[in-house]
Amino acid sequence: MNERRVVDLEDGWSHMASGISKLKRLLEGENETSFNAEQYMMLYTTIYNMCTQKPPHDYSEQLYNRYRDCFSLYITEKVLPALKDKKDEYLLKELLKRWDNHKVMVRWLSRFFNYLDRYYIPRHSLHSLKDVGLLRFRDDVYSEMKRKARDAILQLIELEREGEQIDRTLLKNILGIFIEVGMSQMTCYQQDFESQLLKTTAEYYKRKAAVWIEEDSCPDYMIKAEDCLKLEEERVSNYMHQSSRTSLLKEVETEILQQHQTTLLEKEQSGCAALLQDDKKSDLARMYRLFQRIPKGLEPVAESFKKHVESEGMKLVKEATEAATAKKDKDAGKPSKDSGSAWEQHFVREVIELHDKYMLYVSDCFANSSLFHKALKEAFEFFCNKNVAGSSTAELMANFCDNLLRKGGGEKLTDEAIEDTLEKVVKLLAYISDKDLFAEFYRKKLARRLLHDRSSSDEHERSILSRLKQQCGAQFTSKMEGMVTDLQLARDKQQGFEDWKRENAADKPLAMDLQVTVLTTGFWPSYKHVDLALPQEMVDGVEQFKEFYEHNTKHRKLGWVYALGTCHIKANFDAKPIELILSTFQASLLLLFNTDDELSYSDIQERLRVPEEDVTRLTHSLSCAKYKILNKSPASKTVSKTDNFSMNKKFTDRMRRIRVPLPPIDERKKVIEDLDKDRRYAVDAAIVRTMKSRKVLQHQQLTMEVVQQLSRMFKADFKLIKKRIEDLMGRDYLERDKDNPNLLRYLA
Repeated sequence: MNERRVVDLEDGWSHMASGISKLKRLLEGENETSFNAEQYMMLYTTIYNMCTQKPPHDYSEQLYNRYRDCFSLYITEKVLPALKDKKDEYLLKELLKRWDNHKVMVRWLSRFFNYLDRYYIPRHSLHSLKDVGLLRFRDDVYSEMKRKARDAILQLIELEREGEQIDRTLLKNILGIFIEVGMSQMTCYQQDFESQLLKTTAEYYKRKAAVWIEEDSCPDYMIKAEDCLKLEEERVSNYMHQSSRTSLLKEVETEILQQHQTTLLEKEQSGCAALLQDDKKSDLARMYRLFQRIPKGLEPVAESFKKHVESEGMKLVKEATEAATAKKDKDAGKPSKDSGSAWEQHFVREVIELHDKYMLYVSDCFANSSLFHKALKEAFEFFCNKNVAGSSTAELMANFCDNLLRKGGGEKLTDEAIEDTLEKVVKLLAYISDKDLFAEFYRKKLARRLLHDRSSSDEHERSILSRLKQQCGAQFTSKMEGMVTDLQLARDKQQGFEDWKRENAADKPLAMDLQVTVLTTGFWPSYKHVDLALPQEMVDGVEQFKEFYEHNTKHRKLGWVYALGTCHIKANFDAKPIELILSTFQASLLLLFNTDDELSYSDIQERLRVPEEDVTRLTHSLSCAKYKILNKSPASKTVSKTDNFSMNKKFTDRMRRIRVPLPPIDERKKVIEDLDKDRRYAVDAAIVRTMKSRKVLQHQQLTMEVVQQLSRMFKADFKLIKKRIEDLMGRDYLERDKDNPNLLRYLA
């Protein structure tokens, strides 16, 4: 077998040098034919043979070094001279050309020297052929040209920022060099380009913002700012690395937004307050989009929003107070209406519309941000807990609901509109601190609607209770739900009474039709008990119902609340008979005139056994009000104890049935008294509940925990809590620590 001829280093390299020279001529664009397969195989085989010879003729190390040196030689002879005199965009184009040529050179040479990559390089843990070529470009070309290239890139970017067209593809490819020479690291890109980019960007936008803030209105400034940010994002997408996006935009945001935020938001004619005042929703949405980009950037916007809503709310409070005062002056001396004055209805409706308006702002302009929800909540809590013309908003809202749900209420709405309005009222209730006050007033109104059959729809009544239960908890609506249930049970009880009469009292027919509504005391508001002397016809009915009730129900006692009763009486006047719808008290008074032609004030009081104030109200409603069913002597518009009364037989009316109302009683005082009592019980329960679980607690900490527990229903007063703690100590529920008076102990 013939041995292979040893290839000497210099002989082999001279053959390789000719191939490398041919490659260089091709790269320089000279008239040279490309490598064919035979030429390629000859060059590859030469390297193979020189690397596989036995020592000392294995020239792998020398070939590896000469491979590296041939790049340095080409760069020194051709690349650097070509770049030396180029500037700006011409420099970048030449640099890109040389980079592309260099990659071609690396690709061809690494093929020729491929055998080194397969065995010698892995065995000695050296840089791969491709990496060697890249390192030569980085160390010999990139390090020399990086500053000039960077300055040229930044100059082009500034030209583009000023609106000129530039070659974005060129920039993308040049910045690709900054990335590739980092060899899988972003160090070169970040240190040699990005750091200076951020600096020049900050300087550029600092100059721009200084001019804009002086010349432009807030909306115009924001449009420019948004456009700039959008264009910078496009620049990153078009020719920079994505890692630059955050830091680049941060520099822009700092200079055009953060540095001028206060001045921009407080611009007198066009700042945040002016935009809110003028309902500039698109500008406000832009403001949100911009300032959410910077740390705590939205807090001043939310504060302006809060102050604006507070201001709008207080305007409504002021307008309602003025309307109430004007109404009071106008109606001086006239009896007040039951509930739902026009100004009250208008005020609550305006608050609902205000809430709808700014909830749309929060969703449409402020992307449902929790910060703006909180601002809206605080603003509404601020003015919704103000007194309006001496009344709390809780009371006005209860009156509003009553007007909405009562037959003959002021507003004629569709069922869908009523449901929608009720839902909005319940949402507003979340802002009211004294929810128990609303509950108490609402319960009073609900009782009146249910007992006097004035509710326009059972479905609406159940609907609002369901919403209140969801918003405030089951305890909030338990009594109200009990009232609605009571009415249904009362109807069944009445049917049972009718059946019982047919079976057990057919021989004792009543002189009148009797309907009794049996209620559960705990659910309903408390009512003043008056032991009215009923006419005999009513007494017979009451006794008969008592007999039925005691027969069917054990261990329960009936209490009769005549003040809530209604009577239908047929009155035979000279002109025509008229059906009168009266209270039980009014009916009892009129029936006295079946036996007497004239009665004095004192006679009526003695026969009915009712207090003077009630006699005055009754006689006034029948002799001085709209329907003068009784004649009064002497004739006047007020009732005195010396007056005499007789039946007005000449009375007539165009209607065949009329309702004769009683002058309304101001129940507000009683509601407040009942509420104060309930609050005392609630505070006592919260104190005992807390101390029972904690055993020992500081006075201040106990106070804060009680306030927190009760906050869902009302805002507990510190003085009341202190007073209730002292009362509980007096009743041996609590005691003070002997050594520390601020420490309280629970007594089991």
